[in-house]
Amino acid sequence: DMHKATHTAVIIDCWTKKLGEITFENRPGKFDKFLKDVKTIAGNLIPVFGLEDTGSYGRSLAVFLLGYKHIVKEVNPSYTKSMRHNSPIVFKDDSYDAYCVAKILRDMFDTLKPANPQDIFWTIKHLVGRRDSLSRGLIAIQNQLHGQLTYNYPSYRKFFCDIGGNTALYFWESYPSPGHLEGITEEQLAEKLKEASHRAVGLKKAQQIFDLVAEDGETKQEYQAERDFIIKSIVKEIRQKKEAIAEIDVELQKMIPLTGYKLQSMPGIDLNTAVHIIAEVGDVNRFSNSDKLARFAGTAPVMFSSAGKGKEQRCRQGNRRMNAILYFLAVQQVQLHFVSKKPRNPAFRAYFEKKLKEGKTKPQALTSITRRLIRILYNMMKNKTEYRMSEVEN
Repeated sequence: DMHKATHTAVIIDCWTKKLGEITFENRPGKFDKFLKDVKTIAGNLIPVFGLEDTGSYGRSLAVFLLGYKHIVKEVNPSYTKSMRHNSPIVFKDDSYDAYCVAKILRDMFDTLKPANPQDIFWTIKHLVGRRDSLSRGLIAIQNQLHGQLTYNYPSYRKFFCDIGGNTALYFWESYPSPGHLEGITEEQLAEKLKEASHRAVGLKKAQQIFDLVAEDGETKQEYQAERDFIIKSIVKEIRQKKEAIAEIDVELQKMIPLTGYKLQSMPGIDLNTAVHIIAEVGDVNRFSNSDKLARFAGTAPVMFSSAGKGKEQRCRQGNRRMNAILYFLAVQQVQLHFVSKKPRNPAFRAYFEKKLKEGKTKPQALTSITRRLIRILYNMMKNKTEYRMSEVEN
């Protein structure tokens, strides 16, 4: 049973007799003693190890044990949870959890996957996690900016199409309230905006801003200087988070080629989508076929039946993050371009319309698209090949 600070191990024999229990610190320096203690308890028996978490807290121990050529299996936490809840009296502590892991290892030894912690996928997953954390923080701080601008510039939404863009951030920081525009001419503001936007906007935008400010009327309030400080502080934090996200994107862009995956060759998959797929799937070789990847993502139907009667129903389990990524990717594949009205991916659009003609609803047709996407992505990752439209059209 793996934890951040300590691990708890329970040693059992083939008859589930408890031979011993060890609790040790989650530090590589303590792993040698742990292994010696296991061998002392096991005696002449050959130990095999089941770890509940080989992707995070248990990763270092898994690498250590594999380095000594031991058999290490991954035990899905859902198995231990199910075993706890099947007990007449449900309780939970580290010792019992470790016993559950050991018993599942004994009962399901042949079906459990060997632990295969790989540094590259572990690193990508943590980089993606860091990026997601920054993105959530960026959304939260931008919402704060919206709240502050409402008081100073009631028409602020009409100033710029993106209030978090570089030109907008320059304006909010330089002129956090209308009082800072006093003494500034339209021409002077236009020159500043040209410089900030690399000449994308100029005099017309400056005139529009002055007109909107005049329409808003007097917005000055008490403690205006402190309110202006808040806006400047928010803008500074937005810039910092954007810079941090850009730096992570550079590192991720370097790491994707090292995996051999060419996911970005498919229309609709940008850097962000590609790294999220890699972070969730990891080494695709742990799935023997695309159907197992579909079950992992929760896109495969589940049979519910009794007494020989039943039907397949939509699965609401599996990896929900992966499921969401695939759903939005499926939507992009069948969309029509906003201007030209041409399909973004003609092959998938044709398949989508075919399913609709067969009588499927749009959600059902999108599910079919998702299953086809799973098969294509699996083969692309398995064979490390680029996306080829002709294969889909066939």
